[in-house]
Amino acid sequence: MKELICIVCPQGCHLKVDEENGCAVTGNSCPRGAEYGRVELTRPTRVVTSTVRCTGGLYPRCPVKTDRPIPKELVFQVMEALEGVVLAAPVQTGQVVIQNICGSGANAVATRDMGRGAPTIHWEV
Repeated sequence: MKELICIVCPQGCHLKVDEENGCAVTGNSCPRGAEYGRVELTRPTRVVTSTVRCTGGLYPRCPVKTDRPIPKELVFQVMEALEGVVLAAPVQTGQVVIQNICGSGANAVATRDMGRGAPTIHWEV
């Protein structure tokens, strides 16, 4: 019996997943919690968020994420692949940075517009 805390919604149900009984889930308040418990034990996935280098932009790094969850065992490979990426500004939110990253079926996409130029600093007095 595995114990998990559901992360599907803010309620944070304490789940118990019985691996010996077909991954039967108890402790969930909704069907989404039961599905989360089964999936987390049988084929865990994660959305990967990170940053990549960006030249000529307002900031030296641009935030990116996978556009869908990937198998948990690919997370470190995806991070390694993103380490070598250098974008050139301008970059648009949703722009594909790497297609089918590490054969996962997911794309790495930019999550922020990145215009050209030097960063602007605003001081309030």
